[in-house]
Parts: sequence; C-alpha cells; structure tokens
Amino acid sequence: MPAPKPNNNNKDNLSKSALRRQREREQRYQTILQAAETLFATEGYHKASMEQIADAAEVSVGAVYFYFKNKEDLLIQMMDEIGYLMRSILGTEFKKYGATIEGFKQAGYAFFEDFCINYPERAAIVFRESVGKSALVEQRRKELFDKCTGDVLNALTAVSENEGITFKGQFSTEVIAVSVMGIYERVAYHYLLWQNKTEDLKHIGRDAVAFIVGGVKNLFEEASCI
Repeated sequence: MPAPKPNNNNKDNLSKSALRRQREREQRYQTILQAAETLFATEGYHKASMEQIADAAEVSVGAVYFYFKNKEDLLIQMMDEIGYLMRSILGTEFKKYGATIEGFKQAGYAFFEDFCINYPERAAIVFRESVGKSALVEQRRKELFDKCTGDVLNALTAVSENEGITFKGQFSTEVIAVSVMGIYERVAYHYLLWQNKTEDLKHIGRDAVAFIVGGVKNLFEEASCI
C-alpha cells in the first residue's frame, strides 16, 4: 500500500521528534512531486520513468513508491495540487476587486500573467500531459475543469447580483463559463506550449480577456448594460 499524503491535522498532538519526521515526509513528498512535474513537462509523461523521478528527487525508487502507488497516481495527485493553485490564483484576484466585471477581467489577467507565465511546467501538466492518459486521469481532469467552470459560473452569478446585471438567456452564464475555460485552455496551449511565446503571453492574454469580456457584455440585457 502507498503511504498516505502527509496530513497536517494532528500536529498539535505530536512530539518534537514526530513533528520533525512529519516535516521530513512532507518535504520528501513535495520533492518527489516537483521532480516528477519537471520530468513530465520536459520529457513527457510516457517517457518519464519512476526511476528517473527517483533520481531527479535524489531518493530511492522505493521512496517514490512509498508515497505513490504508480506513475498514474503521481500524476493525479499532481493535478490536484496544480488545480488548487490555479483556482486559488484566479479566485484571489477576483475577490480583490469584489464581485465586479473588473474583478472578472483581472482574474483572467491572473490566469495568463501569473499562472501560465510563472508556472509553465504546471500549465503543461494540466493542459497537455494529463490529456488522453487513462480513464482515471481523464475523470480527474474532468473534475478539475468542472470545478473551474463552476468557479466562473459562480463569479458571473455574483457579478450579476452585485451589479444588478440581467443576462439575456437562461443558459447565458453557463455558456460563458464553458467558453471561458475553453478559450483559456486553448490560448495557453497554443501560445505557451506549441509556440513558446512566453514573452508575449501577457499581451496575448489581455487580447483574449478583452474578447471574453466583450462577449460577456454582449449577453447582458440592454436595460442592465454597464
């Protein structure tokens, strides 16, 4: 059986030596994840082996299998952490500006200018290396994108309530949310992973966000346009 992911919930009840061992386990867990992340992004998921991951993390192969039952399990746990990071970045930026269209726009900027530019390897994992791997990985990928789409939908609902905006159709917000995630994924894949235009991604992302915000406003009822 693989070791469970390190848990911080019981730290208050542990001795100093136990706390030290737990910190070491957490550090080793993260070191393995980071090594695998780099290899998956640069060499590709299929080419990277557990032995290569162990070597890059400077641990034994047995240590890798202590935390992860196989390479698929490693990828899934990696996707969970990356998904949490991406959603946190966008959500934090949206909340900074309140439930407003400006906050919606700034969250879009954060996707390209913070997540994609600062974490290109993680973007590669989510948008390229997790695609078409296995039914289990695909299910976890679907769950992640469903959560992200739900975040966008909730943001649009909050904007609507806060700014007194009415959308034209029953499915307007849902269509926008699905479209936003599709555009984000495709633009990131095309310019970051295919064309490696990291230096231009800020300007490209701002064009994409302007396109999205224009589409969002086009679905406002005329009486509630701002």
